[in-house]
Amino acid sequence: MLNNIFLKGLRERRLSLIWWAVGLILFVVLNIAFYPSMKNSTGLLEYAESSPELMTAFAGGTDIISPAGYLNSQLFFLMLPIILGIFAISLGSDALAGEEGRGTLDLLLSLPISRRRVVLEKFATLLAGTVIMSAVLFVAMLSAALAAGMNKSSVLEKGIELPPLDLLHLAEATLALTLLALAFGSLALLIGAATGSRGAAIGVAAAVGLGSIVLNSVALVVGSLKPWRKLLPTYYYNARDPLLNGIDWHALVLLALTAAFLAAALFFFQRRDISA
Repeated sequence: MLNNIFLKGLRERRLSLIWWAVGLILFVVLNIAFYPSMKNSTGLLEYAESSPELMTAFAGGTDIISPAGYLNSQLFFLMLPIILGIFAISLGSDALAGEEGRGTLDLLLSLPISRRRVVLEKFATLLAGTVIMSAVLFVAMLSAALAAGMNKSSVLEKGIELPPLDLLHLAEATLALTLLALAFGSLALLIGAATGSRGAAIGVAAAVGLGSIVLNSVALVVGSLKPWRKLLPTYYYNARDPLLNGIDWHALVLLALTAAFLAAALFFFQRRDISA
């Protein structure tokens, strides 16, 4: 049964969730709305063919003309990990450190509930918020993709046949994105639990998240960095390219990271002197 801390967390963020959802829907719909005209642009295809390394770094190494390639380059490879990561980090950093900064954490801990329960229910709010936003994102992408005809194969003027978008892989890619955002959000929760500083939680989690996304992109071009990609959370998000191939065991690494960050948050929060 859902409890008060969890419900209170969602209730307090209901307006924020609505505005985030509206912003995500507009961002996705506007991006996908350009696809029908973009796919027929011979200039864009020639540019992609003449700049393979640039496309590799900032489009995930995929083409940018096919439905899956377009969604990878415009949404899944860079923008959505950054946007959903920011959302999850904002929730994770506010969960404990935000309460402490507002002076309401002492009141919460004065209730007959354990610190362990507080952390778990705060994590549940982070989980629910991220899943809700991911569900909104998926529905928006699915609706816009169907409206743009991405689920149908097509042939360009040059005789290039574009395969249709696999809608199951779209769902799997969204799931992988959700797991990546949860890992970043859980890291923010951990830093907040250990330090009590929301600024530190946002700063560390954002540095790790954005650094991971950028370095993973650059490593696709810079050969000397490729062996280090496996140390980055983002590698386990798109190593298999879930929009083209679905998800596999790499997703388990993101789950393990989230579990490890949550366990560490429990450890530090139970031992820290909140009044200090």
